[in-house]
This record gives sequence, structure tokens and C-alpha cells, in this order.
Amino acid sequence: MSFTEDVPDTTAEELRAVLTKAATAAVPFAALPPAERGRMLAAVAGALEASTADLVPLAQAESGLPEGRLRGELTRTAVQLRMFVEVLRNGGYADVVIDRADEGFALGARPELRRARFALGPVLVFAASNFPFAFSVAGGDTAAALAAGCPVIVKAHPGHPRLSARVGEIVTEALRSAGAPEGVFGVVYGKETGVAALRDPVITAASFTGSIPAGLALARIAAERPVPIPFYGELGSVNPVFVTPAALAERGERIAREYVDSFTLGAGQFCTSPGLLFLPSGHGLEDVLVKAVSALPPTRMLTGAVHAGYAARRADILKADGIRVLAEGQVGEGLDVTPTLVSTDVPTLLAQREQLLDEAFGPLSVIVEYDEPAQLPGVVTGFPGSLTATVHTGPGEHPDLLPVVDALAARVGRLLFNGWPTGVAVTPAMHHGGPFPATTSPLHTSVGARAIDRFLRPVVFQNAPEDLLPPQLREDNPWDLPRTVDEPGGSVSWGR
Repeated sequence: MSFTEDVPDTTAEELRAVLTKAATAAVPFAALPPAERGRMLAAVAGALEASTADLVPLAQAESGLPEGRLRGELTRTAVQLRMFVEVLRNGGYADVVIDRADEGFALGARPELRRARFALGPVLVFAASNFPFAFSVAGGDTAAALAAGCPVIVKAHPGHPRLSARVGEIVTEALRSAGAPEGVFGVVYGKETGVAALRDPVITAASFTGSIPAGLALARIAAERPVPIPFYGELGSVNPVFVTPAALAERGERIAREYVDSFTLGAGQFCTSPGLLFLPSGHGLEDVLVKAVSALPPTRMLTGAVHAGYAARRADILKADGIRVLAEGQVGEGLDVTPTLVSTDVPTLLAQREQLLDEAFGPLSVIVEYDEPAQLPGVVTGFPGSLTATVHTGPGEHPDLLPVVDALAARVGRLLFNGWPTGVAVTPAMHHGGPFPATTSPLHTSVGARAIDRFLRPVVFQNAPEDLLPPQLREDNPWDLPRTVDEPGGSVSWGR
């Protein structure tokens, strides 16, 4: 048995009990009306907010993150939970479609078909290190899976074990008090415990936020099970930023200062931290960039493992051919670091892509000089998939940028203009995902209302007797879900 901050790893017997309870809870929890599950999520949000005074100091002690950041993150966690209350109230998540029987259908007699999406079953959530509230025990993955009607087992991150235990207690009690079935939520601890849970047939899907090596190892386990399951991994992203000549001329110094603020935010430990800044050759911003970087004090990284990983990645970049160091930064023996900034050009970037186009999870970024915008689409096609890309534009040049915008849209999940990627809005339209290695499943998002889609699957009932239909598909629509109805003759109606 190993211990992290006095929280022991979950034993095999304890894990079996958690899995058994989750399996028992799956059917009754999924059968609850959406409004009931929404009420339970709202209860969790309220309980977390009521415990702010206890949770924030605990998070500070374990993560080293500042109080203001953690209070804001706890608020975001409650907002995420309440967003799914609205998702359940709206009901569109169920995607109900009814085709009436039609003897005169063009391809021959059509049966009655009723389709909706249903909960997958127990979900395993691997908590992240860099957001101890919003991507952890009660974070977005947990909220989305519970909203879908799936029991959740969270594998706690070792970077904040005592916080994970306390949040787990609060969530469990809030759900119990709101009437949720026993076993609908649990927290387990330990690397091997997480692997064992992922292999267990009770688990029907898993989500993960973390490094590429760890994510790929877990994805292989999920894919090689006797019955493979969906694995939704958010792994690594370089999040390139492109500044056009017109934007440089209009506001170059401001862009440089804001860029430094963005890539050093949270010691660069954001999945959307910009790792590359493309500037026109002869941009003249080096002094501004170096001054902004040099003015920043040391910042603590989250854990020893994160610190060591960053140090190794930084060393790889610094020894790459054709790299010019603008601000070397420091990586001390403790967890504190100062930012590193280097510069290169497009040919060198492409020649050294294996060293330069992987995420550096920490306060390091690469300036890349390009000759003209027409050069950029060819550069983008050689990029790995990313969560985001950003374009800073100026007046009169938009038509000329269409090729690079099209190329970027094929490589990312979110394309920003004249802003910064750090900060992800928790809204219905948000897509926080992208092509590999940003995620293992570019069709899905881990932030926003559509995050629920990962934990639902469609089932069609054909010519089913009314009294054997689930509530989602009954003619009297007891859950008041929106539905699309295809009538005989081809007319289609939408409503409830």
C-alpha cells in the first residue's frame, strides 16, 4: 500500500465494493426523470458553494494555486453543474426522433421507429492535476456523466488527495440527501486502482485529462479489453497563435505583452496555453517580449511529476538546432520556475518538428518568424492536432487569410480571432476538443453542454407496444422531451 498525504490507495476489496454499488445504481439512476437528476446536480452545486471556506484553503495547501484563482474555479465548477440542470430541463440531449409507420413509404412499408439516447452505464473519470475543482472530482466530466444518468467513479489525482477526499464526501452526501441511489458516485485512489477499474467490465466509458504517454497507455487498456469501451482523453496541445502584418503594425506591442500573460498564466499549466507565436520576420518585438518575461516572479508548479516533465521537455527544446534563447528562465530544485522564451524560423520549426511541436506543459513558448502569410497554410498542414489556434488580424487583409483559416480549422477544435486561448467558456456552443493528440476523440467536447453526448448511446424501438416503451419514447411524453416526428407522407413536426 502506498500513501499520498495520508490518503491511502484504495484496496482491491474496496474497489470491488464501489464498482458493485455503481452497477446496482445504474438502472434506477438512468430511469429517473431528467428533472430529478437536475435537482440532484443543483444540490451538489449548492453544497460545494456552501463549503468554499473549507475547500479553498485545502486546495491552496495541496496545489499552491492562489486563493482568487481557486475561488473562481470553484464557482466555475458550480456553474458547470447548473448548466447541466438546464440541459436536462431542455431535454434535447435525448435526441428523440419518431418515424410513424407508413404503408406508402417510397421504399416500401415503413415500420414505426422510435429513437432516443440512453445512459451508457457506470463511467470512470480520471481527475486532472491543473484544475483541482473544475476538472477533478466534481468537475465537468462528472457533471456530464451524472446528467446523462451514469453513475460515476472518480480516480482521484495524487496532486490533491485530501481535497479529493473532502469533495468526494460533499458530493456523496449531497446526492444522498437529494435521493440519489446508493453507489451513484464514488472516489478511488491509486495508479493501479485506476488501471484495475478501467479494466473492469462494470465500467462502460472513461474520461481522462493529462499527459500524452499516460493517456495513450490508458486508451490502449480501454481498447484492448474483451469488450472495448469509449475512452475520451484530452492529452496535449501546442495551441499556435498567428499574428498578421496588419495586426503587428496596428497593435504589436500590446499583442506581445498579452501573449506573455497568456503563456505564463498558471505557470503555463493550462491545456490551452499558447506554445507557438508566429510573427512576421523583422517584427521588432524582442525587447518587449524579453522585458515582459523577465519581469515575472518565480511561480510554483503543481506537482513534482509535472515539474520534472516540464524540465525534461524544456531541455529538449533548448538543445534543438536553430533555436535562439531570448529568456532562458530557471527550473530550480523545488517546484518554482520562471518562464523560458525561445525563437526560431519556419524552416527550422519544420525540420525540428519532433522536438518543437510537442506540448511543453509549463511556462515555455516558441516565437516563430515567417516571411509572408502565404507561407502559413503549408506550415499548418504539418502541425499536430490542437485544442485551439488563434489568429490576430488587422484591417483589410481578411480575404487573404482564408487559406490559413481553412487549414487551421482542419487541425483544431476552437479557432479564435484577436483574443487568447487561455480561458474556456462554459456554454452550450463550446467545443473543447480537437484532432489527435489534442484528444483521442475529436468528435466530442469535455466542456460545454454537448459534453453529455459522450455518455449516451442511441437505441431504436421498432413497432414496440406502448406499454413496453421507456418514458423517453412514450406517446404521452411524460418527461416532456422535445421530439422530431416524421409523419406518413413525409411531413415533419418538431415540438413536445
